[in-house]
Amino acid sequence: MLKLVIRCGLIFFFIAVFSGCSSSDENLVKEIKVGLHHNNELKIQIDVLTNAKADVYAEYWPDSSDFASKIVSPVSKNATSHSLVLCNIIPQTNYSYHIITLRDGVKTTGKTYPFKSPALPMWLQDQFKASTSFQNLIPKEFKNGLMLINKRDAPGITYLVDYKGHIRWYHMMDGEGVKVTHFTKDKTIISILGTNDEPTSYGSQILEINLLGDTILYLKKGQGDFKQTIHHEILKNDSNQLVTLYVEKKIMDLRSVGGKEKDTVAGDGILVMDTTGKKLRQWSVFDVMDPLKDPALLKTKKDWMHANSLNYDKDSNYIISFYNKGQIWKVDAHTGKVLWNFGKGGDMEMPAECDFSESHAVHINPDGNLMFFDNGVPKQQSGVFAVKLNEPKKTSQIDLHILLPKEIYNGRMGSAYLINDTSVLVCCSKRHITVLANRKGILLWTMETAIPTYRAEFIKAEDVKPCLVL
Repeated sequence: MLKLVIRCGLIFFFIAVFSGCSSSDENLVKEIKVGLHHNNELKIQIDVLTNAKADVYAEYWPDSSDFASKIVSPVSKNATSHSLVLCNIIPQTNYSYHIITLRDGVKTTGKTYPFKSPALPMWLQDQFKASTSFQNLIPKEFKNGLMLINKRDAPGITYLVDYKGHIRWYHMMDGEGVKVTHFTKDKTIISILGTNDEPTSYGSQILEINLLGDTILYLKKGQGDFKQTIHHEILKNDSNQLVTLYVEKKIMDLRSVGGKEKDTVAGDGILVMDTTGKKLRQWSVFDVMDPLKDPALLKTKKDWMHANSLNYDKDSNYIISFYNKGQIWKVDAHTGKVLWNFGKGGDMEMPAECDFSESHAVHINPDGNLMFFDNGVPKQQSGVFAVKLNEPKKTSQIDLHILLPKEIYNGRMGSAYLINDTSVLVCCSKRHITVLANRKGILLWTMETAIPTYRAEFIKAEDVKPCLVL
């Protein structure tokens, strides 16, 4: 860690000792060091040594703002060595801060010191370019939130980006790409990691970090029962278990359809593990379908079915989408039974206008409806659907359908998430563009991305507090 060290109010770039510069804390604070946390320009680390055990935190603020808008770091409790990580950092900005100590019921505010945040490195600059001609139509919820975006090639990067295109937080992995990422209810970010040799959304590692950048969980293929290649989705359920999609390769006799006696069919399934990699539950498409009944099996056997997103219904059963088949299934999380099949050839009645071909980022939106991004390959025009399902009657009706401009047709990947009743955040991965569209498909805001991010997941402002204050 590059150290910018405070000594009686001066900034040094080498390790030095601060001692007794303020009469208010000279009996407790022994040393202060300031630098980058994990060499990340948007995370400042303040290391504090105290002469006795105490609770310690920092208050800090940009010099250009009112002191009333000061930001508070996490609290280091009952220790003599304290590492405080500040995450609300704007590049190339002058800040002031002071250290607060709490001991034996006495609160002491130390002297105010400065630091200046560094510039982002060149390779992080100009990654996102946002623009709009409808500033007054952009909802407050969107302006106050963030987008979770990932770079899939090594070095992999996870970004939190605001609507102006500013990087507010990032985390980099040197040797692996961040293939898929997801913000959890625990205010952590969980990802699938993989090398550049692995396919775009496939990987062999699971990483969970908090917003301070600390590793919460790391699993690698080969640990415990984690033997499979995983892909396209990584979630945590309410029991703190890991839920992901995996590839199952089954040796089958395909002579009846013109194949070999010992041929391989690659299908997909759902794998549930605990945080040590122990397998708890497993489900496979082979459990509910016979590949030999697929007339196109010889063409599709290397990637039969191709599951590409996974989520939960309101009753905690699974919703899984299949790109190749143009279908979305609901699967009982305990029995593995397919409860309904929505899409081409499915058993859920579908309006004629709901002519989606491929789907991504399937989920239940805040209105309780099934929502997904429609790649729209046959008509070469992508869109968004939200569908109200009547499960007992197996009927459905369209609640929302947005046809995006043909200029941003996106044949692979993509996502769509409600921001409020009037607007949807849509990621067109192959086009390197993320847009905010209204219900008529008019683009209110656009952001060009230097990377073909897999999705752009929306995160509300309250979900990143207190680490990030927007």
